[in-house]
Amino acid sequence: MKRILLFLLTICAGLSAQEPMRYTVRFPQPHTHYLEVTAQAPAGAPEVEFSMAVWTPGSYLVREYSRFVEDFRARDAQGRALRWEKTRKNRWKVYAGGAPSVEVSYRVYAREMSVQGNWVDAGFAMLNGAPTFITLAGGGKRRHEVKLELPPAWKKSISGMKEGPAPHSWVAVDFDELIDCPIYAGNAPIHEFTVAGKKHYLVNEGEGPWWDGPASARDVAKIVEAYARMFGGLPYEKYVFFNLLTGAGGGLEHANSTWMNTSRWSYGNTQETPAAAPDPSAPRVRRPTRLGWLGLVSHEYFHLWNVKRLRPVELGPFDYENENYTRSLWLAEGVTSYYGPLALARAKLSTREQLLQAMSQAIGQLQATPGRLVTPVEQASFDAWIGLYRPTENSANVTISYYTKGQVIGLLLDAKIRKLTGGRRSLDDAMRLAYQRYGGARGYTPQEFRALCSEVAGADLSEWFRKALETTEELDYQEMLDWFGLRFRPAQGRPQIVTGISVSGNTPGRIVISGLR
Repeated sequence: MKRILLFLLTICAGLSAQEPMRYTVRFPQPHTHYLEVTAQAPAGAPEVEFSMAVWTPGSYLVREYSRFVEDFRARDAQGRALRWEKTRKNRWKVYAGGAPSVEVSYRVYAREMSVQGNWVDAGFAMLNGAPTFITLAGGGKRRHEVKLELPPAWKKSISGMKEGPAPHSWVAVDFDELIDCPIYAGNAPIHEFTVAGKKHYLVNEGEGPWWDGPASARDVAKIVEAYARMFGGLPYEKYVFFNLLTGAGGGLEHANSTWMNTSRWSYGNTQETPAAAPDPSAPRVRRPTRLGWLGLVSHEYFHLWNVKRLRPVELGPFDYENENYTRSLWLAEGVTSYYGPLALARAKLSTREQLLQAMSQAIGQLQATPGRLVTPVEQASFDAWIGLYRPTENSANVTISYYTKGQVIGLLLDAKIRKLTGGRRSLDDAMRLAYQRYGGARGYTPQEFRALCSEVAGADLSEWFRKALETTEELDYQEMLDWFGLRFRPAQGRPQIVTGISVSGNTPGRIVISGLR
């Protein structure tokens, strides 16, 4: 009898563990920049603890999202108030008294137009998972369901998550997927296209006569096609490009979507801003600016392989309450920066000369940074939490961007593999093999990726990697130049004098020196 009772208790406990988190998100007064969240959670214990992420994967800085949470409350299934207390900056303990479920509600202030934050106004909402959803501490593997209740004027919503049974609802298989899937609600034009049998959506919030939506969607499709050819297919059922024309900047990768902020002038109907643009003082936008936006698209889209599905072992499973350190951001971000402009050229969206210019700019930026002789790129990656996202006027003197140096290393590594194999293989082959071998739940170690590249090149690259990644020795460009038949030449145009002085401020007659190199 005891065994039967124990068996039944075990089954019941398992069923309880599988009960989902259910969220309802409302926008009762969107012009105040607030959203309201109600979360129903399984309990069945005297105390239940809830937690909130402090950072967003892909953006390596602790951002303390709980500072935006207000008016936290807890109730049982009958609506009776439950006592609770805050136990950490991002944790709330609810005294459930054994109730089978609890309901918590709270408000979130959402006026941060960044790809890591939330934005709500009278016209639309753009939500990230980390600063929006509180979950059961330690209960991230259960299903998480979300339903939006939209203001009457808003007609659309979209996310990379699987759609739920009700309008404006979605289902995430676990907390990781919920965090990884931004949600848009509003009335933006949504341009749909299909590549390799998969649906894609370009959401242009702020689109108007200054932005050619159909043309931009066609260009994005060409980028998708270029990467699909490289990897032999697409590893998702749908993908969403959230493109917010707000004047802010930045982009952030997700497995089934990307959030990008840009200027409304970044993509014109022609190579310049159309005459019908409502703001006559708007800058005239030429093709390089359009390429800047397309480069952002290309960079963020490549991340769906490099770092989202093919990742360093340290970046998963995520600890959302603490820093997650890795020395491999030169690969996750830097090599992605190499492929960004390369894919544009392959998609016939840029010329060979523009590709070479992009690589030249990266090399020039690296060589103009004194910190390259102080901090190895692997160390810069490890210190991302206190370095790249927290620059000072002295940063360029003591450290290096793993984006910039990683991009240059990607170029040199590609040339190295091509030369050693007589052009039969390239970095493409290494990335494909890494994706096949280490993509998914496991991830790769730094040593494994180095060994894999040696395998592809047919030669031991361990010493090459050691110098490039672990030391501050100058990179050797000659092998790359020789293989591609290139040479360095002075930049065209008026001669420039490099003083090492950075200036800021736009007050007439006054210049503020903000940094010295």
